[in-house]
Formats: sequence, structure tokens, C-alpha cells
Amino acid sequence: MTLRQLESFLAVVREGSFTLAARRLHLSQATLSEHVLELERELRTPVFSRRHRQVVLTEAGRVLEPYVSRVMTTLESATQAVAELDGLQHGSLLIGASTTPGIYVLPRIIGVFRATYPGITLSLQIANSRAIEERVRATQLDLGVVGGHVLGAGERCLTAGLVDELVLIVPPRHAWSKRRTIGSEHFREHPLLIREEGSATRLLTERALRRAGLECRPVMELDHTEAIKQAVMAGLGVALVSVHAVRREIAAGYLSALRVRGLELRRHFHVIHDEHRPLSGSARAFVSLFEAEARAKG
Repeated sequence: MTLRQLESFLAVVREGSFTLAARRLHLSQATLSEHVLELERELRTPVFSRRHRQVVLTEAGRVLEPYVSRVMTTLESATQAVAELDGLQHGSLLIGASTTPGIYVLPRIIGVFRATYPGITLSLQIANSRAIEERVRATQLDLGVVGGHVLGAGERCLTAGLVDELVLIVPPRHAWSKRRTIGSEHFREHPLLIREEGSATRLLTERALRRAGLECRPVMELDHTEAIKQAVMAGLGVALVSVHAVRREIAAGYLSALRVRGLELRRHFHVIHDEHRPLSGSARAFVSLFEAEARAKG
């Protein structure tokens, strides 16, 4: 087997298409197809099944995929380790984050990181928590930052010091807008807006309501915190969102925030990592800055 064959195989797995995989690797489709055919000849079995323009892994392909992922991850880590011999003057770091930390928390930390390590290229991907966890397990990310996380198989939590809290947001003319708290028994009186399945904010909301003996009956599901804030401003309902996400709107008077007595709505932001993947120097440096931010906020 050659690295080109393995790289081509993994690109097709991740892109789900020979055309997209060839584009990603800057190869012609014919060249990429030949790499895959050479791999199949060497293994003496097909690794992909082509069905109605869809590319599907065969049983052999499914067995092969995690081994190839580990090989390519190890090579990437080796390249990174060599690049970091000059004291983090060069290298790269790919971070994935769920919506709340990715938009409202990490930009400050990334700004400090880039000022401290200008030679490291840092990329940030934002998706909901479930998607970030899947990418960490698939070794597609160096680090993941998610809220209120329960570790899955093969995952390791590197730090969890930064605290978050969900607050109830209402429009400024709402009957509750001048209050600091309400009892959980009043929570069901107004229509609830909620994040989509796979969101850590939604998971925390549902868990807190169950513990308080309240049924979660959302009137609308939205897939982004910004959409929820706009919907609350428009008077479509109330919502539980991270306090980090609404500081500007509260200061400007566009929203009011209050706490709900009887609901446990605190969580930590976790930095997670695939335990089988070596932790690079740039990743360790990022974790240190994340911990410094947690201490400053604590």
C-alpha cells in the first residue's frame, strides 16, 4: 500500500464522492480512481460499492477505514511534531466548537493564541455539539470545545474549567423583563423556543426541566442561537440561552435576562480530544490559554 492510495481512499470516505475527493486532493478524477483501484487490487477485494451514483463502503472498506484514519492521523501528528521543533514557530491547529463557545467564547482565546503564536495556522469549525463530537472521534479535528459534555468511547477531556450558565431571555416589554428571577412553576406560562436536536444547550434545557418535573413543550425549534435571540426580540416566545450569547443585547436593552429558581442550568465548556491521537504542542498551548481564560472568569 502507498500513502497516495490510503489518502485517496480516506478522501472518498470523507467526501462521499470520487469527484469531490479528487477536488480536495487536487487530483484528476481518473488519477484518484486509479489509486483506489490499485488499493483494491492489492487487497484483492473492493472497498467501495457504486450504487446509483452513490459511493458506499463495502464490508472490507468499513474494516479498513479506522486503520487508515489512524495511519494518516499519525503521519499528520509526526509532521506537526517536526514543525514544532522550532518552538511553535510553525504548524497548524484545527479546532471544532459547538455554537455557543465557538461564536461567543473562543474568538477572544484565539486572538490571544494568534498574537502569541503567529506562525501557527489555526482553523475553527463551528457545528452543534453532536457533530463536533463525531468529528473528534473521526480524528478530523485536533480539539473539540463543547458544552456540558459526557465523554464517549475514545474521547479524553483535557480541561473543563470555563463555566457557562443558561438564562431565560424575554423581550424588554415582557411582563417579566424587570424581574431578576422567576420560579420554575411559572416557566410553562409562555411559549418556549429551543435549539435543534444535537445541541448541548437543548440537552441541558431538557435535562433541567425533567429534574424540576416540568415537561418540555417547545413551540418552535431553531438551529442557531442568533435565530433564537431574534425570535425572542420579535415576541415569538421566551428561551434559555447561554449568558455569554446575550451580553451585548442585554447591555443595549434589546433583551432582558432572568434566572429560573429550581432549574439547574450551569455547565462547563469541555475541551475534548481523541485519546488515540498524540496531543501536539500547539494543542497543548491552546489548552493552556483556555485554562487561563477560565481562571480569569473564575
